[in-house]
Parts: sequence; C-alpha cells; structure tokens
Amino acid sequence: MRFEGQISKQGRFWAVEVPILGLVTQGKSRTDAYRMVADAIEELVQKPDFSVEVFPSDGTYFEVGSADTGTLMALLLKRQRLLHGVTLAEAASRLQTTSPNTYARYEQGRAKPSVEQLGRLLRAVNPGSDLVLTTSRPRQPRATISS
Repeated sequence: MRFEGQISKQGRFWAVEVPILGLVTQGKSRTDAYRMVADAIEELVQKPDFSVEVFPSDGTYFEVGSADTGTLMALLLKRQRLLHGVTLAEAASRLQTTSPNTYARYEQGRAKPSVEQLGRLLRAVNPGSDLVLTTSRPRQPRATISS
C-alpha cells in the first residue's frame, strides 16, 4: 500500500505533502524533504521496526509506503478520523454500532479491513467520500529513499 504525495520548491526549501494523511513538512533539498516525510510518518506511528519508503517520480509526484501495510492502514484510518473531527463514538454510530471499539480496533491495527470494509470505515469519518484505487507510477527504475 502506498499513498500519493506532492513535492514542490518553496523559496529555499522543498515542501512535501501527503494529502490523505494531512501531512506537510519540508527539507533543504529534495532528498532531505523525502527523508523528512518518511520520518514524520514513522513518528506518527511510533512502532518499533516500522519504516517508510519514499518512491520518487518525475516532477512533483511521489509515493510513500511500507511493507507493514496493516500499520499503514491503521494510520490512515486514525488520521482521517482526526482530520475530519470525528470521535470514536461518532464513527461507531455512523457504522451503526454502539461500541467505539468497532472503529478503534481497525485504527489500532488489531483488525485488518477488507477493501470493502476500508471504504465503509473511511465513509464513517468522511461521509460522501469514496475509496479510489489507482496504480503506482514512480519512475523506472524504482529509486527508494528510507529514513
């Protein structure tokens, strides 16, 4: 699983953004900015041995991902809930369950949703949205940057 990102030169710095995570940071060089975004994601997760790879592309597009897709999916769910100002109780109610644990177990990585369930969980925190899948498009050969 990977998330799309954007990088652009902003004065003396390179700004990087991963919109689906609501994450923005910067670096003194393109490479430094990629390292910073990987480090920011790893800090949000705070799990030993969790690492993020950055997959640069031509232009302003890049991708970030991890071999630990369960943890990455859990981070996505938590960030989306927080970005949309939804409590665990509200998310559970929107899923038509009375237990906040229903959403929390996915957010904590204790359960891994199917693609269909992931769509339901994301709509619970952002009604009207939909899960859109696309293919990866980093440049070839693949160059990766790890933090």
